[in-house]
Amino acid sequence: MKQQRHIIHCDADCFYASVEMRDDPDLRGRPLAIGGEAKGRGVVATCNYEARRFGVRSAMPMAYARRLCPGILTMRPNMEKYRDVSRQMQDIFYRYTDIIEPLSLDEAFLDVSLGVNEGRFKDAKSVAEAIRQDVSSELQITVSAGVASNKFIAKVASDWQKPDGLTIVSDTEQAEFVAALPVNKIYGVGKVTEQKLLSMGITHCHQLQTMDLELLQKKFGSFGQRLYDLSRGRDHRAVERSRRRKSLSVEHTFASDLPDLDACIEQIPELLNSLQKRLTALDDSYLIAKPFVKLKFHDFSSTTVEKQGADYSLNTYQDLVAEAFERAFQPVRLLGLGVRFREPESEPPQSDLFA
Repeated sequence: MKQQRHIIHCDADCFYASVEMRDDPDLRGRPLAIGGEAKGRGVVATCNYEARRFGVRSAMPMAYARRLCPGILTMRPNMEKYRDVSRQMQDIFYRYTDIIEPLSLDEAFLDVSLGVNEGRFKDAKSVAEAIRQDVSSELQITVSAGVASNKFIAKVASDWQKPDGLTIVSDTEQAEFVAALPVNKIYGVGKVTEQKLLSMGITHCHQLQTMDLELLQKKFGSFGQRLYDLSRGRDHRAVERSRRRKSLSVEHTFASDLPDLDACIEQIPELLNSLQKRLTALDDSYLIAKPFVKLKFHDFSSTTVEKQGADYSLNTYQDLVAEAFERAFQPVRLLGLGVRFREPESEPPQSDLFA
């Protein structure tokens, strides 16, 4: 019997802007755009929802965004910080499946079919809810998610109730859901193709469904097959693993800053226990190269300390945290423990992860 596919598309809401608003509460509630300089040819990389109410959009010239919203705040992107948050978000995804296809820093497909079909998860909806809760509580940003039996519908669904939304499209709802979609929701339909479809009187997928394959191929070439299939909700593409994880970490942002080193040390055992549990879920090909710790301080600065060849004991992490704390001597708002993995077959196997 063929097992049903369960696919989740996760998409962080206004990712760059959300990270900046998280790190600087004074930015919240104010129109904000991340991107290039308005005086040059800079464009908006992303903007928050306050800015979108004025018509500001991604890929728009920053100068035009300023004209639409004269009071808008603008910032240059901090890609190193966004990549770091993206890695943390993907670490959360890996708690639920190792079949992950990142599309960019802020979005990814997850195939949770195995866990659902084997009964480890109640259903894909519960997995999506858990992921969204983990991201919200641990990273203080929101993720919208779509759940369906294929990638196309899951991706469209994740955008359906943004921001901070969850849309489930069951097999019984799939036909109705797809039929009502505007044709520009089909992946690959840009302005040129949309205009060509509009000239044929086609604005929605239910109209596109009335066109036969031969005519679509004549009008659109090889893209006609995609229009034919996706307008009917057919998408057989698998979620493709596109990378092997290089690290694994756990971290916690505290409601009240930890005032001193002793307070930080007290938090290590619980975090270490959580890290150990996650490591046991990995296959034997993952070999640990070195432990590391991350601290984010009261002023939102952060530091990471790692040690090649160290063991993975409580004492090691205590020493690393002490070294990190001495770099700033400030209250700590976030504490994380992690390990970095060796390249496969680069060194002999590690017999015991936590000696």
